[in-house]
Amino acid sequence: MSLSDDGGYGGDGHRGSEAGQTRTRLPGNEGDLYGAGRRPRTGMSSRNLVTIVGVIVLLLAAIAFANRDGSGNNESPGDSPKDTAAGPARPTSPTGTKPVSGKNSGIATGFAKTEQGAQSAAANYAVTLVSANILKPDARHSIIKQVIVPAKVDDMQGKLDAAYSTAFLKKLGLDAHGNAAPGMTYISRTAPVGTKLVKLQGDTADLEVWCTGLFGTAGAKSTTPVTSDWFTMRLRLQWTEGDWKVEGFSQQDGPAPVNGDDKTSGADQIAKAVEQYGGFTYAR
Repeated sequence: MSLSDDGGYGGDGHRGSEAGQTRTRLPGNEGDLYGAGRRPRTGMSSRNLVTIVGVIVLLLAAIAFANRDGSGNNESPGDSPKDTAAGPARPTSPTGTKPVSGKNSGIATGFAKTEQGAQSAAANYAVTLVSANILKPDARHSIIKQVIVPAKVDDMQGKLDAAYSTAFLKKLGLDAHGNAAPGMTYISRTAPVGTKLVKLQGDTADLEVWCTGLFGTAGAKSTTPVTSDWFTMRLRLQWTEGDWKVEGFSQQDGPAPVNGDDKTSGADQIAKAVEQYGGFTYAR
């Protein structure tokens, strides 16, 4: 969940036999797993606004706790030199390449060891890592085992378990299993808008995924109504056991367009939409 200390992407600042600690840098409001820059819709009451800000602060604190290593390095991930093989940034457009050969528990697997394969993997992993299931202990453990490089599974699981403790979940209105109260539905859903290959070298790929999404609790008495946001996921992938796996990731706000004048839907409509409309397997 972090960028490496050498300015690139990765779960720690060391390689080889050295064991580093993952961390998330938080310049301004950047870096929280669920997006620090979520903005309430115009007209929202001050009470709801304060509550949402409180939830965001909790999420920021949890991710910072899970990823702290005390290194204090402030290099920007954008400072990493691009590998010449990656070439200049290109507009996102379909390649016609089939993204994966299969799925495991709903998570795409079997990405090709190509630029397109790495970008497809990054898009699908961004959706998984910013989902409501990441707050549910059993589902979180399964996700970590499937998408994180094997050498970092135990470390990542320990840190996220500590961050998403029962006490923390309670503050979000969720029980120890990450479930909302009866009549409520907690939502965290992401839709990639585009992908960018930053660096591809050997068995490592650095990528960015521009996303939009929605989060909050749907329900008649919810004090944290579902709202939308825009953010960019930054991932370092490693080719491991015949597939791309996540070595580290982080998040920053935007780019965000001007908010539209859409009519706000009721809580029941939002909850039903999430249940009725399935997700996609994303491909570059």
